[in-house]
Amino acid sequence: MIPRRLSIFFLLFLVGYLLPAQLAAQTNTTASQSSAPDPKSEAIINRAIEVLGGSAYSNVQTIVGRGFFTAFQDGISQIPARFVDYISYPDRERTEFTGDGVRVVQTNSGNTGWLYDGATRTFSDMKGAQIEDFKRSMRTSVENLLYGWWKKEGATLKYVGRREAGLARRNETVRLTYPDGFWIEYEFAAKEGLPAKVIYKTSKKKPDSDETEEKTEEDRLEKPITIAGVTAPWVIDHFINGTQTSRISYESIEYNRQLPDFLFAKPANIKALDKKQ
Repeated sequence: MIPRRLSIFFLLFLVGYLLPAQLAAQTNTTASQSSAPDPKSEAIINRAIEVLGGSAYSNVQTIVGRGFFTAFQDGISQIPARFVDYISYPDRERTEFTGDGVRVVQTNSGNTGWLYDGATRTFSDMKGAQIEDFKRSMRTSVENLLYGWWKKEGATLKYVGRREAGLARRNETVRLTYPDGFWIEYEFAAKEGLPAKVIYKTSKKKPDSDETEEKTEEDRLEKPITIAGVTAPWVIDHFINGTQTSRISYESIEYNRQLPDFLFAKPANIKALDKKQ
């Protein structure tokens, strides 16, 4: 289980309150009938589900993750900040992020979302680009692939082949392609079957120019730990164009804890924000 909705892109957005960070929004998708995956891709997916926990993995409905997020600037790690992340499948997530005494809360629920900025002690609704960032992070998640959510958007899945993954190691690679052309490649350790990498490209227009800047983004999934029969990477490193930009390190992960609806609803005031969960 990749605690999906603690996406690196999601946290990079939050860190924008503390460190400069810009992410491109992905275009909207048009749902259509998807093609069935080829047999090789299907076998890789089925094996991954089993090694991640089988039915225990498939039956996860909520996740609560706690740990530290570390931004990297010019390849150098910055001061870690603490986070707590609440996920309710398929499309609700709340992340609380604290660093330098500043608390930021970002919550997504389907096509809506809200923010709390602790620096100014204000609430705001998410803008369209911010919601699209969240949707993109959903698209690129390992859960999207293994749970089959991509089928509702008309994406197609194909086997790419094996890739070098270190000394005497190989990764099996599949590519998920959406009707709008956006694609994600997922690599799985050929020997163990565990998810190892997620790779995709993003693009945005350069400031004061009609030219488009393209970036290759990559998540490297490390330190798998099994809790309650579910295996997840407890370290996730994010790279842009080959340079590390962040690290997520988990201290704890809970599965299937009951999460109240008010956790994801926009609070009326700061006092309501701190309502006991």
